[in-house]
Amino acid sequence: MAKVTFRFEEGEPVVTYATEGERLLEVAQKSNVPIDAPCSGNASCGKCRVRLVSGELDSKITRHISEEEYQNGWRLACVSTVKGDVEVEVPDIASAYRSRMKVADLSSPSEIAIFEDTKKKITDAGLELKNSMQVITISMEEPTLDDTMPDNERVTWAVQAATGLERVRIPYSVLKKMPDVLRESHFQAQCVVRVTANDVFLYDMLPMEAKAVVGGLVVDIGTTTVSALIVDMLSGEILAKASSGNGQIRYGADVINRIIESQKPGGHERLQNAIIKETLNPMISNMCRAAKISSQQIYRAAIAGNTTMEHLMMGINADPLRMEPYIPAFFKTNSLFASDVNLAIHPDAHIILAPNIGSYVGGDITAGALVSMIWNRPEMSLFIDLGTNGELAFGNSDFMMSCACSAGPAFEGGDISCGMRATDGAIEACTIDKETMIPTYKVVGNPGTKPIGLCGSGIIDVISELFMCGIINPKGKFVREGKRVRHDHYGMGSYVIAFESEAGSVKDVEITEVDIDNFIRAKGAIFSAIRTMLNSLDFDVSMIDDVYVAGGIGSGINMRNAVNIGMFPDIPLEKFHYIGNSSLTGSYLMLLSTAAEKKTYELAANMTYMELSTVPTYMDEFVGACFIPHTDTGMFPDVMKDLQNRK
Repeated sequence: MAKVTFRFEEGEPVVTYATEGERLLEVAQKSNVPIDAPCSGNASCGKCRVRLVSGELDSKITRHISEEEYQNGWRLACVSTVKGDVEVEVPDIASAYRSRMKVADLSSPSEIAIFEDTKKKITDAGLELKNSMQVITISMEEPTLDDTMPDNERVTWAVQAATGLERVRIPYSVLKKMPDVLRESHFQAQCVVRVTANDVFLYDMLPMEAKAVVGGLVVDIGTTTVSALIVDMLSGEILAKASSGNGQIRYGADVINRIIESQKPGGHERLQNAIIKETLNPMISNMCRAAKISSQQIYRAAIAGNTTMEHLMMGINADPLRMEPYIPAFFKTNSLFASDVNLAIHPDAHIILAPNIGSYVGGDITAGALVSMIWNRPEMSLFIDLGTNGELAFGNSDFMMSCACSAGPAFEGGDISCGMRATDGAIEACTIDKETMIPTYKVVGNPGTKPIGLCGSGIIDVISELFMCGIINPKGKFVREGKRVRHDHYGMGSYVIAFESEAGSVKDVEITEVDIDNFIRAKGAIFSAIRTMLNSLDFDVSMIDDVYVAGGIGSGINMRNAVNIGMFPDIPLEKFHYIGNSSLTGSYLMLLSTAAEKKTYELAANMTYMELSTVPTYMDEFVGACFIPHTDTGMFPDVMKDLQNRK
């Protein structure tokens, strides 16, 4: 056995053991060492970079590691095998999913406005912002030798009197603390309860002087990024927020690779632990600390994710999702509790799971559809959730249909040589001077933060600017020369956005023809899905009255540039609206409003699901969309007009 030591820029090293010939990436995965591997270790993304400190690895040379970098010890973990005792350094960028991801600041006026505006629209639509959680006070006679009624019966009678309901359920967690609380408060107490038409459930019992907080957890489980809130369920106030990369990312950037990983021995447990123990529970702990409440004061959770994410979170076999006839274990379930999945909140907390629609259109879309208000408007609206899986809904108050396409990880920086998620150091916006080809960019982070890569919105801007400035052709190939445009010995072109001297990384921040090609396929998947769905209804893009764009990428996306590259249809820009993280906002509404929760179930049940893989014309649409902006430029008249004006 060989000793393998993983060192980090921050934190304690991890020491483990491996057999000779074992892949370093697999050693890291089974030791819970966070190394990003969006491509599942097939050497196509180049994200699993580590630096050899001592010892020896049998490593293949790939296009992702230059000769100079190789000489300096840089290796890809996926193509490196252990030959003996070895020590490697894992850079922070390789373990980025553990770091805080940039999400919209929910305390900012713009984001507060999204939540407040959505609540107003929901109430205007006739959905009451009220849930079944309450805090009631009870007062009882103290026991005597003449009154020997046990505590639980005494509490039951008091709760019956306070609520008017006969059936009162007292779980073990309350029964255990009941004797002490009652005697501390002289048989007066506050009770956190769930009140329905049929019964009362006691979640907690507190002394009279204690501060009763009815906390709720809101979670959006994205394939790449996880966002969460802790809210006051009585007032709707956001008490804390957090975001993180999805710990499952090291098992693959897309749902298919994760499903495949889950089928290996112990796979279900590994994938579930990655999201629950490694991602959500630490986020909950940090949020509770910020909100100054106990995790045991979180009595309900609302969670949304795509169909695969919800299955993997619950430890349920998701393999049938990827094979015909693509049947999930469930579309909806009302029988999930925190203790079932070891979620670190009150063990009896009921988990509201946003209902799924199809194998690849999940609860994140039903939650988003609720927020978009498509269901309450006569106008034809298109809802797009941009992420690893591009999911769409189209319709109005009379009908709705949905579909999903595999956009891949490109929107979130995967499969892009300098791609990264929207965290500190990511270029999120960019313009290029047509004459000099010099870029001007905006970097995520504090003023003065140096760029280290490109996030999704930045990639859209760069590709749009390269095309509109005539630096690349519709196929994404470089057709101009200059200081910032160069070709390697394979003839592959690239454009340098930030040279190493001005960057915060050990190499230039650039975008290559391979990167552009990967992104063209991602944007092509979105546009072809839109076209296929509209064609199935004998509609065209002129019939779209509004487009609602959601997802983390949407916060910084330049809609004009997205149209320029052919990702969105060429319609007036005033029709595009950014609605934030609609999956998170929708889950927030489901938590606060029983009526909104029921409406979401109704939307899921009534929405038609289109499986694109079964539509013969989809691939034709996709091939046509894999150009900038499209092979049929007649569909993009404003883009072509702007292009002519720039010449």
